[in-house]
Amino acid sequence: MFEDHRSPLAPRALFYRRLGAAAAFAAALVAASLAAGMRGYRHFERLTWLDAFLNAAMLLGGMGPVEIPVTRGGKLFAGLYALYAGLILLVSVGIMLTPVFHRLMHRFHLEEQDEADTGDRPRKHSKPGIG
Repeated sequence: MFEDHRSPLAPRALFYRRLGAAAAFAAALVAASLAAGMRGYRHFERLTWLDAFLNAAMLLGGMGPVEIPVTRGGKLFAGLYALYAGLILLVSVGIMLTPVFHRLMHRFHLEEQDEADTGDRPRKHSKPGIG
């Protein structure tokens, strides 16, 4: 998917395409997780769709639930969903930052490679007879 360390830096247009693809994938992951959370709150706690959306969105955003679960199944679901939502928050941010991190690391590697290349070459002096 990405170029290796020996390849030149990808053009900016390709980088933006990769960034868009990563953001779209992360958004789809969050949307699917939101839908699953809403279904769970509807099923276990019998919340309205709007309240189920609010609770699931607050958990996915890292804030916490609004409605306190009252049923056993709802409490179990809310706890497991909270753990899942915390991981999804971290994973989605990681997915979105992957192209940026890769580009930075690739650029640093190319700069190191350029410095190593210029350090290995013999220097030419302007005065005849030297070097």
